Amino acid sequence: MPPPTGAALLIGLALMGPGSMMAPGSTPIVQWIVERRNEVALPDMDAVNALSRQDFVTTFGGVFENSPWVAERAASARPFASPAALHAAMMAVVRAAPSRYVLAFLNAHPELAGAEARARQMTAHSSAEQGSAGLDRMTEADFDRFARLNAAYRATFGFPFIIAVRGRTKDAILAEFERRLANPRDVERDAALAEIALITRMRLERILGPFD
Repeated sequence: MPPPTGAALLIGLALMGPGSMMAPGSTPIVQWIVERRNEVALPDMDAVNALSRQDFVTTFGGVFENSPWVAERAASARPFASPAALHAAMMAVVRAAPSRYVLAFLNAHPELAGAEARARQMTAHSSAEQGSAGLDRMTEADFDRFARLNAAYRATFGFPFIIAVRGRTKDAILAEFERRLANPRDVERDAALAEIALITRMRLERILGPFD
């Protein structure tokens, strides 16, 4: 089959995470991408801007944890001049949302090494990120420590502790966990959103390549 181009190529790349295997029933586009994932170039912003609204949400809806509404609203801000502009537009959607929506958005994130993680019920993004910091292979004592901190944090702030774990060690994450427990609620809300900006930037870079 001829190689997919433009929007079709972008969707295929977004659906195929690093190390993905071709699932039964995969579309020809996804099959082509999986077979040639080391040969294709990442798409440019013209391809992103040319996506239909539905395809845009399909491609970017998973960047913000369990919150495809962010991509849906950001689609209206196209065209984007760069990946950084796309990311800024998506963060602006979150920051402009009513406070009850922001609270629900924060609560759509899993706890670190929590029940969802141990039951393997997280999104692929979160599973890979927590795994990169070794949070899926700790001692029972470490899991218990995270459980106590998760409970204390949620009781204090009403949402889970959120941090960009890629590039951080378990000990560094725990230290930040304990430090941020002392924050006022409004400060901690802003800290959580700042970490989400880091997390989602890294997720977008895995689709579109490093930002300028």
